[in-house]
Amino acid sequence: MKYKKLGRTGLKVSEICLGCMTFGNQADEATSKAIVQRALDAGVNFFDTADVYNAGVSEEFTGRALRDVRNSVVLATKVHGRVGPGPNDQGQSRKHIMDGIGRSLRRLQTDYVDLYQVHRFDSETPLEETLGALNDLVRQGKVRYIGCSNYAAWQLCTALWTSDQLELARYDCLQPRYNLISRSIDEEMLPLCAAQGVGVIVYNPLGGGMLTGKHQREAPPQAGTRFANNQMYFNRYWRDRVFDAVDRLREIADGSGRTMAQVALAWCLANPVVTSAILGASRVAQLDETLPATEVALTPEQLTQLDELWEIV
Repeated sequence: MKYKKLGRTGLKVSEICLGCMTFGNQADEATSKAIVQRALDAGVNFFDTADVYNAGVSEEFTGRALRDVRNSVVLATKVHGRVGPGPNDQGQSRKHIMDGIGRSLRRLQTDYVDLYQVHRFDSETPLEETLGALNDLVRQGKVRYIGCSNYAAWQLCTALWTSDQLELARYDCLQPRYNLISRSIDEEMLPLCAAQGVGVIVYNPLGGGMLTGKHQREAPPQAGTRFANNQMYFNRYWRDRVFDAVDRLREIADGSGRTMAQVALAWCLANPVVTSAILGASRVAQLDETLPATEVALTPEQLTQLDELWEIV
């Protein structure tokens, strides 16, 4: 396992981050604990969850699974989504952020989180209010570093400028969607992060499972998968051109002697701007297949072939 600095900070995180969104839904607590242990055994020190994942159960399972190694890992969670019926039970107001960190710390059974991320941009709350609240949490020791997820380049740039002007803690990382068939951040966001020293923790590196090759265009989505249960994922990836790209990925992977998932993940990790890739799992066996991607060294020719998949989509 390789470790990289998170942006311009001194914090070192594993190039694989275990995403815990399946905990409490696709994975029960015993399975979740086994998945965490498999990741730890492989050298993973970075774990990501959110307060809205399975109504907080993901945080509970994650906290209990990491309780005995808490100070040896980098624990990340997020705030923004709706957690109750009230008008202030979502967003990035000072109230919701302060309430949110308290609930997350209790569920995670810890005094602090290493990385606290806003889940998406909040157009209804001034950035000064959000960043001021996050800065206070850093000063209080409840949060060590802050980040954002699902931002556009102009939103991140504005946030960084605001932090600099007001001398507030700045976002040290961005969590965007990125994979072989979803590369909208290439043109503006990745160069911005490289120039400003912002770490990049990509989610969906396997396209929700599409890049593993387990789905067939002639058959309906398999029961229990994101494509069967989540219309957003179906609309995003279930298209003929995506399946054409998957067919080409299969050819490249067969030629390399690696699985499609390993090659797709290795492509993400080969990007020097990418700090870490988030891997989720509902079974330990899934990690047994994907974790060897950290050992894959793609040739320049293979990287070129893989880059060409974007033209198919």
